Amino acid sequence: MQKSLFSIKSNDPVARDTYRMVLLTDRPVTMRSGQFVDIALPEYYLRRPISVSDTLPNGIVLYYKVVGEGTRAMSGMQPGMQLDLLTGLGSGFHPEKCRESALLVGGGLGAAPLFLLARELMNLGRSVSVVLGFNRADEIFLAEEFRSLGLPVHLATMDGSVGTKGFVTDAVAAGRPAFDCFYTCGPLPMMKAVCRALDTPGEVSLEERMGCGAGFCYGCSIQTARGPQRVCADGPVFDKEDVLW
Repeated sequence: MQKSLFSIKSNDPVARDTYRMVLLTDRPVTMRSGQFVDIALPEYYLRRPISVSDTLPNGIVLYYKVVGEGTRAMSGMQPGMQLDLLTGLGSGFHPEKCRESALLVGGGLGAAPLFLLARELMNLGRSVSVVLGFNRADEIFLAEEFRSLGLPVHLATMDGSVGTKGFVTDAVAAGRPAFDCFYTCGPLPMMKAVCRALDTPGEVSLEERMGCGAGFCYGCSIQTARGPQRVCADGPVFDKEDVLW
């Protein structure tokens, strides 16, 4: 964990209620996919944990959705403003677990941390397929960015406005991508369905309300197959077998 000041380079809407924020600092940034940052917001007591979507030589890229007062305040922040961040939090994904081909399954904002994972897998020489699920067309983000990496992207929307109508599991069945390991992030019911539908090894990135974000308060503890675990410190990434659905 490291505490640093970052300056906002950009903070732009990219989809319905979804923003992309680019933050820069004066030192190299080293983070793994699946790790997150904890952002101190002026006039708010608790920091906001947000997964890192990509890293830059001296910065990070975040995606967040406006769901409450804190994220609404973030959406109004302008370039040049400074934010206090705790970085390098949590355990990340393990791309080395994939032998040859990986499947990335993201639901809604859960697509964000999978982008850095895709780059890590590609750097290891693995092939990557992506399935993203959203409620409707105007919520879709990151699909073109994944495609810009040369990756096949299968979309699912609940209303059928784009791609396969229905769930991400329907898009997996329709696209029939080849994979020996999967990684997923998104709503809990979605990840539960993915883990039950796919019989290959997999990792899931969980989300819980957090107090400290660094493992001190135990406020985000969950019961797993390995006993009580802290989502912020022992996770947020867990093997699919560890999660008690």
